[in-house]
Amino acid sequence: MKKIKINTHWCKGCGICVTLCPKGVLKLEEETVQVENEEACIGCRQCEYHCPDFAIVIGEDENG
Repeated sequence: MKKIKINTHWCKGCGICVTLCPKGVLKLEEETVQVENEEACIGCRQCEYHCPDFAIVIGEDENG
């Protein structure tokens, strides 16, 4: 399973990652991105690659 880390101090809430996520893993809430459904993440890294603030990192969790 993929682990999504969002640096909320860097996130400016542009919503690009929310729009690009094919599985609806992320949501925009109170002007920052939040993980809504981490289990659905397929690890495509579209959110990480397109974040203009470098606020998202995708990695493996400790079990996988």
